Amino acid sequence: MLKRLLMLAVVLGFVFSFASTAAAQSSYYFSLDKELTNVYWNADGTLALDYLFTFTNSPVAHVIDFVDVGMPNGNFTIGTVSADVGGQAIGISENYQGQGSYGFSVALDALAIQPGKTGTVHVHIEKISGVLYTDSDNPDTYASADFSPTWFGSKYVHGTTDLTVIFHLPPGVKADEPRYHQVSNWQAPQAGLDDQGRITYTWHNANASGSTQYTFGASFPKQYVPASAIAAPPTFDLLGTVAATLSCLGTLAIPGCFVGFIVLIIVASTASAAQRKLAYLPPKIQIEGHGIKRGLTAVEAAILMEQPLDRVLTMILFGLVKKGAAQVVSRDPLQIQALTLPDGVTLYPYETDFLAALDPAHALVRESKLQELVIALVNSISEKMKGFSRQETADYYKSIMERAWQQIEAAGTPEVKSQAFDESVEWTLLDKDYDGRMRRGFTGPVFLPMWWGFYDPAYHGTRGLAPVAGSFPAGAGASFNTSGSRISLPGADLAASMVTGVQNFSSQVVGNVSAFTSGVTNRTNPVPVSTGSSYHGGGGHCACACAGCACACAGGGR
Repeated sequence: MLKRLLMLAVVLGFVFSFASTAAAQSSYYFSLDKELTNVYWNADGTLALDYLFTFTNSPVAHVIDFVDVGMPNGNFTIGTVSADVGGQAIGISENYQGQGSYGFSVALDALAIQPGKTGTVHVHIEKISGVLYTDSDNPDTYASADFSPTWFGSKYVHGTTDLTVIFHLPPGVKADEPRYHQVSNWQAPQAGLDDQGRITYTWHNANASGSTQYTFGASFPKQYVPASAIAAPPTFDLLGTVAATLSCLGTLAIPGCFVGFIVLIIVASTASAAQRKLAYLPPKIQIEGHGIKRGLTAVEAAILMEQPLDRVLTMILFGLVKKGAAQVVSRDPLQIQALTLPDGVTLYPYETDFLAALDPAHALVRESKLQELVIALVNSISEKMKGFSRQETADYYKSIMERAWQQIEAAGTPEVKSQAFDESVEWTLLDKDYDGRMRRGFTGPVFLPMWWGFYDPAYHGTRGLAPVAGSFPAGAGASFNTSGSRISLPGADLAASMVTGVQNFSSQVVGNVSAFTSGVTNRTNPVPVSTGSSYHGGGGHCACACAGCACACAGGGR
């Protein structure tokens, strides 16, 4: 009897296992390892798309025999679509079974991706019309181009996706004309040129979601495409979007969906706008050349790296203090006094402008003068960076900053630490963790540099005194009191004085950093199409717009 029961258990286990495997193999389930989307905005106002999907099929899933590709609208013909796997052409079908109103299906047939295998599918769509709209911020002169690459239902795709989207702007668009649209939680795109000399914006995220809609966008002057290709926004687009939202949910959930949707718009718009205000570099500075632009000052490197502008202005102050060209008379209220330049010392134009802006006679226009200073700096960097790689150059100056910190942190004596700090104080300010590294790097006693008396009003009596011969390593500077003794203090006190001084300068001179930077950004990198409730174009939107609904331009198979 026991043997029969054991045999029955084995048989039932086999049956259930077989049934489970069979059920799994009847469903699509895969990872979208990589997706490369080239988006071509053509001179005739149409859109061309080129997709490269890399799938890994689950070992127990259905073969990937079809791929449903969603489209932004129905203004295309199947005859302009082609697809292949490894160069072998595959069929295109109008039997689209993905979610969303428009799309087509790619039939892999004999090249289907088997369970447990990886395959790459290439899809090209030559011509889609009706994809450009009037820019809501500059309706008279700019066109808006938004696009969402196809994505797959969450019940089909798992894991993360290495997603790259490249916009190729219309031929003839100049480097300083286009504007990218900020994508929430994505870094700003890298600008460059393709093999046809067209300006490109490249967004990349190695940990994107294959089941999430991402909308990318750019605006460019209308003159580069026919006027007939640019449509005006639909009159009631927002109302239609809300209607789509409500239709996604059951009747009982309507109030919550509506409120949630409105809140989502407000939060997304606010976050995007805040991030956008801090991006003060113009698009043309992001056009990638080759090689490193050497010879930039720490202040210029900070502009290239788009450091917060209060930090940039603080770096200018320290440069002037070290040169003996200015002193901090009082910290609260903040008063900075220009001094007679020592023999042989010259100032950079931005240092001269800084002193002029901080002149008490200009107190009422100080902020605008400082903004003009930064705008001139940005324009100067734009010229200097022509033909050079922004990324390579930024990495180079980051390495200088890191070496400066390493020398300070590795110093074995107060004298060496003081010398290292004196030589590189402006470069250390490039560090995003400046406050923390100052507090961690200065723990033991340190000697004050010669310029400290110009910076800290409590030590004014020590400024300008020369070091005693032989008391410091060659090139080192230190402050001495009237008896000629070196002045030292605990490193924690020096760190605290530096950190609080930087914070105090920021609050009293710049005030609201976001508002100050926004005044610069509006001139150097004007705000592109808003990401709020206004309409910017239908480059890649699907019909269903409800957050949280099972919307998808492509259903990931059938």
